[in-house]
Formats: sequence, structure tokens, C-alpha cells
Amino acid sequence: MAKILVATEKPFAPVAVEGIREVIADAKMELSLLEKYTDKAQLLEAVKDADALIIRSDKVDEAVLAAAPQLKIVVRAGAGYDNVDLAAATAHGVCVMNTPGQNANAVAELVFGLLVMGMRNLYNGTSGKELKGKKLGILAYGNVGRNVARVAKGFGMEIYAYDAFCSASVIEGDGVKAVASAEELFKTCAIVSLHIPATAETKGSINHHLLSLMPKGAIVINTARKEVIDEPGLLQAMAERPDLKYLTDIMPAAHAELAERFADRYFSTPKKMGAQTAEANINAGIAAARQIVDFLVNGNERFRVNQK
Repeated sequence: MAKILVATEKPFAPVAVEGIREVIADAKMELSLLEKYTDKAQLLEAVKDADALIIRSDKVDEAVLAAAPQLKIVVRAGAGYDNVDLAAATAHGVCVMNTPGQNANAVAELVFGLLVMGMRNLYNGTSGKELKGKKLGILAYGNVGRNVARVAKGFGMEIYAYDAFCSASVIEGDGVKAVASAEELFKTCAIVSLHIPATAETKGSINHHLLSLMPKGAIVINTARKEVIDEPGLLQAMAERPDLKYLTDIMPAAHAELAERFADRYFSTPKKMGAQTAEANINAGIAAARQIVDFLVNGNERFRVNQK
């Protein structure tokens, strides 16, 4: 009987765990839970006889993979998977998947929670601005980006997008204006929402140059990854532009300096909040369980993110 380990330092909601349990039981497989663990040694012990592993933000590195000789698949319940060492997983013959789209609406709604706060000057009592008629730029038009566009239409915004891997025809087909480069997006839109992954190409790519291109009254929303921001460039742009706001749910390394120098134009949540809704929690957890069962029973690798 295959054993599926759910290892979550930050646990799923109980209803999500019950959904995972039901999926695994229906497949005649065994569920093992490791929740709120406080030491990596606990994970290394628990994974020893696991055939599959479901995680959230938990780190799966060479040590974890080496401790799990039976492991066949790791599923990150969520879109991002930079907490998994993909090369090491491939070397150990382990398939890695994510659950794209399950958190997309939750993240998109958070974007607008941050954006409305930014437009209203962080609710400091001064007169703010409305979103209607404003130009919104979406950098990366994946599942989250498309949901951001959907919500933005309800606010009556003028929506632009750039994605190096998504054709202009797809973007335009959704009633969104496609632009040819990130530079054009930042130059056109006073509001830009970031949805790019943290890759070798994107790390530090949101830099002083791009921020300097933005029209007056600029707001950058980052619900993607901390690493995509060139923080020295951000600090320089914030200092040069008293009209620039930066709002995020990924606390920057330079958080203390940003908060001290630009308290009226900078905000970060204490921890990453994009997927922190009951609905996203349930959706991602159950999707992870279903993908594992489909992989173990049918060999389906549809959401694989590492090389074989």
C-alpha cells in the first residue's frame, strides 16, 4: 500500500486534511500526517518510508530526498515551487509537481486589497484616488494574472499585460491589451502587478530602470516572489520618486529601512498572505492529493515541473 506523507510546518485547514484523507482512502492508499514540526530531523524521519509527499512552503532539499529511498513524487500545494530542489529531485528519480491555479483567485483578490489601500494612501485620512479608468499592467499572464485581469474589469480599469511565454493573441482574446516588453508595460502603466516566478532570468529584474519608467503616481504590487525585486534599485527609486508606492505580501530583506524611510508609501504583510484563504487552502491540498493518486495509479505527469 502506497504511503502519502503530508508534511506541513504550517498545516492545512482541518477541512482540507479531511478532503485529502478522503481522496487517499478512496484510492486504497495510506495517509501519514506531520504537522507543525519544529525540526528538520522530524521531516527526515517521517519521509523514510513515504512513496509520495505533499508540502506547502516546506523545504525539500538533497537531505530530504536522500532520506526517502521510496519517494516517487513531491507535490507542492500551490503555484510556486522554489522551495524544492528540482535538480536534486531529478537526480533521485523523483517527480515534482505544483498545483497551478488553485490559489489564483485568492492571490488576485489580495492584489486588489493592497491596491485599494495604496490608492487610498494607506488609509492615512488624506484624499486618495479611484481605480476606475486607471491603467493596470500585469507582468506575467498566467493563472493569477488572468484572475487579476478578471477582477480589474469589475473596477473599470484599462488593462495591459506582458508575458514572454504567452502569445499576444491569447492576451488580446481576454480583452486585455498586450504590450511587447516589460519596459513598455512599466512605461505605460502607473499601476503594475507582478506575477513572475523567481528564476535565473527574473531574479532582480524589477530594478531601478523599470521603476523609473513608470508614470506619475506609480504603484507596484508584488504578490509573486521577493527575489524578483532588485532591492537596492527599489530603495533608490523610492528615494528619488516621492510619488512611488511599493506594496507586497513578501517582506523584503530591506523591510526595516523601507518602513522607516517610506512609511507613508510602503507596506508589507508580516508573512506571505496570497494563498491564505480557506478556499485556496482546501483547493490546493485536495488537488495535490488527486495529482499524486493519478500519478501513482496512471502515471499522469501533467503538472511535472522538473526534468526526468
